[in-house]
Amino acid sequence: MNKKMNLYSDGGARGNPGPAAIAFIATNEAGITLKADSCFIGYHTNNQAEYQALIMGLEYAAANQVQEVTCYLDSELVTKQVTGLYRIKNTELKRLNKQVKDLLNCFKQVNILNVPREHPQITRADSLVNKKLDEQTK
Repeated sequence: MNKKMNLYSDGGARGNPGPAAIAFIATNEAGITLKADSCFIGYHTNNQAEYQALIMGLEYAAANQVQEVTCYLDSELVTKQVTGLYRIKNTELKRLNKQVKDLLNCFKQVNILNVPREHPQITRADSLVNKKLDEQTK
């Protein structure tokens, strides 16, 4: 497996809280998709879904012995909580943040970047999220 990976994750909830889904896209340095995955996660808030999407992507990267991972998220809140710029008051988000931090220890180098929703890979992940939500809420 590749030593370096780019990870694009997105989560969404309809209703906040409401039916929620998550997705991630993993690419190599050349931008070639290694894996794209999504799943319905039940009833959650949007922020919980954003965290769970990141966790799912990091678990994939860790399972494939990636050494350097760059994570791209459109959630400013999750980005700033994970990088320590924002404090976390919500108990569930604290638990999810700890899960992320534990996973980050699997890698030699990690970058967590906030990107606009319009980023092409985030748009792709968002469409996977919406497809899962559409399937569940029919």
